[in-house]
Amino acid sequence: MSMQEQFAQAQADSKNLPERPDNMTLLKIYGLYKQASAGDATGERPGFTDMVGRAKFDAWDGFKGTSKEDAMQQYVDLIEELKDE
Repeated sequence: MSMQEQFAQAQADSKNLPERPDNMTLLKIYGLYKQASAGDATGERPGFTDMVGRAKFDAWDGFKGTSKEDAMQQYVDLIEELKDE
């Protein structure tokens, strides 16, 4: 199975995890997904009043410089780990 296929399968699996991950894990999942699908974070960081948007942007920006392939692998590994819990 190619990395792109594994990534697509992990996306589907993420919707059927045995239990909802905590917020920090959800942000990590989001950041890895965005890095894998879009590359480094772009645009301006949301303002102070948009706390959710700001947290999501920071999670994505935290993976700056990570290749799309590495981000895909980390995403797949994280979802696999969460499925086994």
